[in-house]
Amino acid sequence: MQEQQKGRAVQLDAWGGPEVLDVREVPVPEAGPGQLRVRVTAAGLNPMDWIMTADADTAARFGLSLPAGFGTDYAGVVDQVGDGVTGYAPGDRVFGGALSRAVADYVMIDPADGNAANEAHHTPDGIDDLTAATLTIAGRTALAAVGVADLGPGDTVLIGGAGGGVGVFAVQLARLAGARVIGTGSPASADFLRDLGAEPVAYGDGLADRVQALAPPRASPPPWTCTERRRWKPPENSASPTSASAPSPPR
Repeated sequence: MQEQQKGRAVQLDAWGGPEVLDVREVPVPEAGPGQLRVRVTAAGLNPMDWIMTADADTAARFGLSLPAGFGTDYAGVVDQVGDGVTGYAPGDRVFGGALSRAVADYVMIDPADGNAANEAHHTPDGIDDLTAATLTIAGRTALAAVGVADLGPGDTVLIGGAGGGVGVFAVQLARLAGARVIGTGSPASADFLRDLGAEPVAYGDGLADRVQALAPPRASPPPWTCTERRRWKPPENSASPTSASAPSPPR
């Protein structure tokens, strides 16, 4: 009898912090009908990965049970294709989400599922796996935020933590929508933010004044924090601000 192939995976038998994570040798699963087996080459970690596995109540809300895996964002290569799967072949480069199981040598994906917890997309040419493994959670969060703001030409949006994991995507999506972007960040990130298309403003004392100096005219300035996102339409008879809030980037 042929010995079953083994791989590594980060798993946990109790909810908690990094102290409960354990790298283990586990059997490599076989792709069933409708499934892809992906050999993981890179995995990305996000704050939600720690949040989901911190305690039993939060884990239950995400449908997790023990023993559990860890990490959601991944990139890799299709290793095995199950019956009924179309559009994928062994050797295809893919990225996506595998809810709380991405930090492993192999993940099983149902590409027809169509949600961020269980998905695969073909990795575009020119995007390396380390980059692709950052796309799912942060990219979807940024897309949702920009979508809620309904940005377009003539809009100005303030993005807090513009150099953070979500912020870098939000800046680029807002610019693609035609909006003007003001992005907060550290002084060291200013050139990077300019390269993304944002007008950088530094954190710290006087932040509100620096942002207001760049922002369009408005009546009754609203309160500011470095994590708020606010947008304005160009003034007609008056300039009353409208606002849209979204999840804050990590820095």
